Amino acid sequence: MKTIKILIVAVATLGLVSCEDFLTTEPLTTVTDANYYKTPGDAYTALVGCYDGLQTIWAGGIALPLASEIMSDNCYGGFGASDAYNFQAIDEFDLSRAPSYQNLYGDNWSAYYEAVYRCNILLSKMDQIEWGTEENLRPIYEAETRFIRAYLYFDMVRLWGNIPLLTEASTENLPQSDPTAVYQLIAEDLVFAAQNLEGTPYTSQAQATYGRVTKWAAEALIGRVYLYYTGYYGQPDLAGVVSQSDALAFLEDVISNGGFGLVENFANLWPAASGSDYVGEDNQETVFAIKYTYTSDYNGNTDGNHWLVMFGMREQSFFPYGNGWGGGTVSPKLWNAYADEDSRKVASIISVDDEGFDFDVDRQREYTGYYNKKYTPMSDEDGNSVAVELGGTNFMIGQFQDYVSIRYSDVLLMAAELGSANAQSYFDMVRQRALGDAFTALSPTKANILQERYLEFALEGLRYYDLLRQGLDVTAAAIAEETTLLSAGNAETKSISSADFMETQGLQQIPNTQITLSSGVLKQNAGW
Repeated sequence: MKTIKILIVAVATLGLVSCEDFLTTEPLTTVTDANYYKTPGDAYTALVGCYDGLQTIWAGGIALPLASEIMSDNCYGGFGASDAYNFQAIDEFDLSRAPSYQNLYGDNWSAYYEAVYRCNILLSKMDQIEWGTEENLRPIYEAETRFIRAYLYFDMVRLWGNIPLLTEASTENLPQSDPTAVYQLIAEDLVFAAQNLEGTPYTSQAQATYGRVTKWAAEALIGRVYLYYTGYYGQPDLAGVVSQSDALAFLEDVISNGGFGLVENFANLWPAASGSDYVGEDNQETVFAIKYTYTSDYNGNTDGNHWLVMFGMREQSFFPYGNGWGGGTVSPKLWNAYADEDSRKVASIISVDDEGFDFDVDRQREYTGYYNKKYTPMSDEDGNSVAVELGGTNFMIGQFQDYVSIRYSDVLLMAAELGSANAQSYFDMVRQRALGDAFTALSPTKANILQERYLEFALEGLRYYDLLRQGLDVTAAAIAEETTLLSAGNAETKSISSADFMETQGLQQIPNTQITLSSGVLKQNAGW
């Protein structure tokens, strides 16, 4: 059962979305700040709007799960042989590849700040709501909202680095903030969420709560933010809010009390890899996921996974894999990094030749023979889109697979990296599942843990930021490459320059439309 999947309509003047069912007694034109946000029901409706923001941030433009894989050494830009080279500009950190694309992330910038605005509105109205006998809901709703805001800002500050920090519902033309101020807010929001959400173990959670933020999600995200901030910025703690021992304690709490566990067979985590053995969404390994369903349409409902189709094989369908746009073609380097005995190899990557597909390479740019299996559209044996068969408007916006943002294996490896006394056990658990009878123990050194993360989380959107937190020089060495790939069936030189990457400091283009709209208050990142 999907949760936080409610038919929504825009509410004028409030900057949020809400459930139609809650608005049947009052015309939309009379809903204002003055007469709304009065009851716990109003607060819940606004909270749904905040969750909806997580669905809409990647509904258009360039979704971060796709962009981060393309920026990493896992994937190339790909897409169609006749498409513009905008994804090559992202892949190569070189706007000259697509000089007409001055607004690469325009849709996403707007969607992120609209989602932040929803959160800020709700947080500003907490004192206005008459909680009555449901006062216990206030800290819970505030904690969920602050987690969502932190999640949004963490995406933005990693992607763009220098961003305006809005903590109130404002349309003021603000300059970019020091990243430390952004990380301080992220840390404070997440600590508040961790301290104010109930610690109900996964095994005791009601199905109706799946998809909502939990104490465990907040604690796990603290670990991720800590590792990235301290690594990328070379700081001893997380913006003066969270120390290493604090971060580790949060992660150990998830492990000891969260009730999570590893799914026995790695392939069964992923619909396309598992067949009939798929363990389903909200399984024991899912600490936090962004929820999707197939009900997106062109009338204002944006509930689907609109970016999944980007990873699909270019305009071709081979059961169980559905038609897609050929973005993020997978590097042979990743395929070859796995031992043949590693179950994650064939569970993570579609190998066209090994699976015996008669693939037409003429439609594909930067063809490698490998595609993302974890996140790919699916078809039936007749080539029909599974999303459409379930009721989706079309295969482009009807994809419904959730984005599993935090898995339990991530928690285990983060705790091991931060120096847990149980580091060896945590490290072994992840590797034993992957290698089965071929398992041999390795020491949980930082280098070994990071290598394991490379294999465990390939194509899930984590690799690029795991590289960046090791240093710009490490990232440049990993992604710099000159090779030959097939585009429209013809050999084409692919060049990724470490100098271009270093100029950008690993950050992406701030949309030039936003710089123009700000009358120059916003400044473009170096290299773009």
